[in-house]
Amino acid sequence: MMTMANSATARGNTTMARRTAADRPRGRPRGSTSRWVYVGLAAASVLALTPILWAVSTSLKPESLVINADPTWIPTNLTFENYRIVLNESMFPRYVLNTFLVAVAAVLFTLVCALPAAYAASRLPFRGQRAMLFCILTTTMIPGIAILVPTYYLAVTTGLYDTFVILVIVYAAWQVPSSVWVLRGFVDSVPVDIEEAARIDGCSRIGAFLRVLMPILRPGIGGAFILAFVNIWNDFLIASTMVSTDERRLVSVGLYQYLSDTGVIWGQLTAAVVVTLLPIIVLFTVLSRYLTAGLAAGATKG
Repeated sequence: MMTMANSATARGNTTMARRTAADRPRGRPRGSTSRWVYVGLAAASVLALTPILWAVSTSLKPESLVINADPTWIPTNLTFENYRIVLNESMFPRYVLNTFLVAVAAVLFTLVCALPAAYAASRLPFRGQRAMLFCILTTTMIPGIAILVPTYYLAVTTGLYDTFVILVIVYAAWQVPSSVWVLRGFVDSVPVDIEEAARIDGCSRIGAFLRVLMPILRPGIGGAFILAFVNIWNDFLIASTMVSTDERRLVSVGLYQYLSDTGVIWGQLTAAVVVTLLPIIVLFTVLSRYLTAGLAAGATKG
C-alpha cells in the first residue's frame, strides 16, 4: 500500500511539474536574436562602406561628371586621369612614403618601450602598481590639443622642429600607454609556469622573456602594432603642427592641397583618399586576427 501511495504521489508531482513548465512564458528563440544582430551589423557595414564606395566612384569620373547635378554611382565615362595626376604630377606619393616611414619607426619605438613595461606591470608586483596603471590609462584620455603648445615649444627649443625625429618621439609617447594596456592583458594570459620552466632550464628572466614569452605574445604585438599604426596614419593635429616643410609633410596634411579658396578638386581628392586607404586595408587584411585577439585581451584582462 505504501508503494502504491508513493507511486501515485510521484506521478502527481511529475504532472504538476509538467504543467508548471508548460505554463511558463517561453523566451525569444535564439535564432531570431542572432538574426537581428546580423541585420544590425550589416546595416552598420553599409553605413561605414558607403563613403568609401562613393570616393572610389568619384575618383574614376572626369571632373565634369563629378560636379554634375545628377550624380551616379557607376561612372559612365571611366577614367584613371585623377590617379595619374595624384601619383605622377604631385608630391602625394612622397607624403605617403613619409607617413609610412614615420609610422613604422614610431610603432617600433612604442613596442620597445611598451613590452618591458607591460611585462613589469604583469609579473613584477610593486607598491603603487594599481595607481601607476590607472595613471597610464588616464593619459590616453587627455586630448592631444591640451599638450600641443608645450610640445611645440620643446620641439623648437631642442632644434627638432620640422624633422621626422620629433614626429617619431611624439607619436611613440602618444601610443605607449594604450600599447602597455593591451600587451599587459596578453602577458597576464600566459601561465607563469612556462617562464618558471625556462628558468629552471637555465634561462635568466630576460632570456625567458625574449626566448619563451615573446613568441607567445606575437598576437598581442600584432594587435598593438596595428592599433598604433592606424592612429598615427590618421593623425592630423601633430602632423600639421610639428612639420612645416612641404617635403616632410604627412599624408593627412597632404590631402589639404586639393582644397583651395576657389573650390575642391573632387576627382583628385577622392583619388588621393583611395590611395591613402590602400596601406590600411592591406595592413588590416594581414593582421586582422591579431587585432581581434589584442582587443579581446585588452578588454578582458587587467
